[in-house]
Amino acid sequence: MINRLLRPVLACSLALVVLPNCWASREKDATQYGMGVIVNLPFPESEVVQVVQEIVQNGIIRGSKEYNKDEFIAGATAVSTTRVFPEWTEGGKIFYKVRLKALDPRNFKNAGDVGTLAVRYVIQGQDSTHTVLRIDAVFVEDFRHTVHLSNGSVEAAEYKDIHDHLDSIEEMKAQTVAAKQEQQSQSSSSSRATVNDSTPPSAPASAAQQNPVADSSATDKAAAEPNPKTPEQQLHELKQQVQRLVKQPGAPLKSAPFHTASTLQLVPAGTEVLIVISTPYWVGIETHEGQHGWMLRDELELLP
Repeated sequence: MINRLLRPVLACSLALVVLPNCWASREKDATQYGMGVIVNLPFPESEVVQVVQEIVQNGIIRGSKEYNKDEFIAGATAVSTTRVFPEWTEGGKIFYKVRLKALDPRNFKNAGDVGTLAVRYVIQGQDSTHTVLRIDAVFVEDFRHTVHLSNGSVEAAEYKDIHDHLDSIEEMKAQTVAAKQEQQSQSSSSSRATVNDSTPPSAPASAAQQNPVADSSATDKAAAEPNPKTPEQQLHELKQQVQRLVKQPGAPLKSAPFHTASTLQLVPAGTEVLIVISTPYWVGIETHEGQHGWMLRDELELLP
């Protein structure tokens, strides 16, 4: 009798090794809905605004889907306002991304039917290097106008996308600084080499005169070796490593290394850009104006 009573308890205890809580499937109401995401980012407000604008315009909402085969919900658009959320009165910069006619999106409490899926981004600068970001998502049915709160999946996924973009910008900045320092170091080395070449060391003339055979051999060896590169040639080679020209007819500067990313600007053909990150298909670049972004490798060519 005791063994029969203990079996369920033991089974549940063993399940704890695999599952965080063996009764988790029974406690659906324990999920916190409508909490959103609030984070304090160690980035200036201007950079956070730039990245959020890119995310708002990318046309997708992460952290949810309409069908099992989907990875996210596509077809979203950036809007300046929406009735789905109440009016925001606590200051900051507000952005919205909305998908109309969303069909039963996942990760919203008791969601069903067709309706509007909206994400709100609130940006509030704290100081010169910190910014508070708040993200909320909600789904409202078209027919009954029932509001369904998010379990946080959409907000977390959208925040991760934003954070990844911010990290990419920081990495590009670091790569840019390193590339400029390397270029300055190479230029300094070339300048020192020029000075040294202009003042050749004195050598006793008698050494060549005393051993004409050895002098002839050394002359032949020097003639056989390639000529040393001039400082101008070294600088040109360095530029070819870190700089490129935009091909005809020009190219779009993307906010991220994928085709659906928003276009920051159109860069004219013949523009010189500095490479700060290189991937097999995309390169992260910096323009002379300090704008960072991504271009397809095939849209760039070597300096002449």
